[in-house]
Amino acid sequence: MPSPAYIGRFAPTPSGYLHFGSLLAAVASYLDARSQQGQWLVRIEDLDTPRNVAGASEHILRTLQAYGLHWDGEVVRQSQRLALYESVIDHWLETGQAYHCDCSRRQIIAHDGIYPGTCRDRQLPAAADHAVRVKVSAQTLSFDDRLQGRFSQELASSSGDFIIRRRDGIIAYQLAVVVDDIAQGVTDIVRGADLLDSTPRQLWLYHLLRQPAPRYLHVPLIMRHEGEKLSKRLGSTPLEPAQASATLYRALRILTPQPPTALAAAPVAEQLQWAIDHWQPQRLPATRQILEPS
Repeated sequence: MPSPAYIGRFAPTPSGYLHFGSLLAAVASYLDARSQQGQWLVRIEDLDTPRNVAGASEHILRTLQAYGLHWDGEVVRQSQRLALYESVIDHWLETGQAYHCDCSRRQIIAHDGIYPGTCRDRQLPAAADHAVRVKVSAQTLSFDDRLQGRFSQELASSSGDFIIRRRDGIIAYQLAVVVDDIAQGVTDIVRGADLLDSTPRQLWLYHLLRQPAPRYLHVPLIMRHEGEKLSKRLGSTPLEPAQASATLYRALRILTPQPPTALAAAPVAEQLQWAIDHWQPQRLPATRQILEPS
């Protein structure tokens, strides 16, 4: 039976189909949960509606199943949880922890991308084209990543007060992911190292919500030899369910120590069980990027 002491999750965005880079993150998350007899949840992060691709959510879920990555419980969709995020924002607006902002992106770029607090004391009213920002302090936030080690950041000087609801009304990723992880009881987050820099902002939100932060494991991103990460934006090849066994083995060659050659033709369930038994995340390179195998 899954252990209630460990709850992990995989949270893809339906802005495209699952590709090899996102498969690596999913498999790493799955192996970490199952190796500790934990639960593994799937959440569809579909708040950024202009970027959502029709049919992508269903394709992602079918692909996970084809690769043997079976989740626990019901799939959560962020688009069905808007009232929860809005209640947090409303509370912070009422208590002065958040405020409305009408600054343009061009204005913030002029400050090297660090928000200077222009609207912090302006007491702007709610408006259709106003963002909402949460106030940060000058304290340094630190955490120990299970692979990348100690990571520290001072939000005031690295980002400034950051957006929790965009000018177009869409709830920002930083807020939604924290609220959902708290609501689902997530204890461990395994994800790509491209999200390492955003973790201190999430730690700040855990602090404001008076909830303990999860443990983190940021795995290296898989890079093309041209130096670009595999991503939906670059049109990285969608995964083919018919190639599940071969593609999963390719992923295990990156994530686990020397999988047996005979495993390459084995069913995905057998490959995953071997990988669960041999999961040693500390043996992954403690870097943010690794080259895609040729």
